[in-house]
Amino acid sequence: MILQGNLIKLRALEPGDVDLLYLWENDPEVWTISNTLKPFSKYTLQQFIESSVADIYETKQLRLIIDDIKSEQAAGIIDIFDFDPFHKRAGIGILIAEQFRRSGFATESIALVKEYLFTILQLHQIYCNIMTNNPGSIELFKKAGFEICGHKKEWILTQEGYCDELILQCFNPKSI
Repeated sequence: MILQGNLIKLRALEPGDVDLLYLWENDPEVWTISNTLKPFSKYTLQQFIESSVADIYETKQLRLIIDDIKSEQAAGIIDIFDFDPFHKRAGIGILIAEQFRRSGFATESIALVKEYLFTILQLHQIYCNIMTNNPGSIELFKKAGFEICGHKKEWILTQEGYCDELILQCFNPKSI
């Protein structure tokens, strides 16, 4: 199975995930990263889950739950966004619940998504945007084969002031 590794498996959103999404999407600490300005209702999230059955070619995005194989608990979420089938590229973002961090789940999740995007969807490149005040994520993506290709100065307004944002890219070695 392409979306399963040794530690985690990636799966589609289920109706039972609404409480988990409600918790994660309404965490103000994540709002800066996700460009969220207001809380989400359970109703809105339920509608999002129901619409997630549509094809990635239609919605231009895909959100997958990261399940810990051992405990069978949801450990995080990985997003594929800005899917562009013409230019063969997409963005990715990841959130790992605090109790599952530093366990290899993010590394394995990114590797599985890269394999899916490069092998199944045959993308040419994937990218991510990471604030410079998040060195852990920068190192995570660099370890996963992403390279810094851009630096946006004072790009994200935080409560502490403006923060720079890096753009990282990873190219499909089979399409170069």
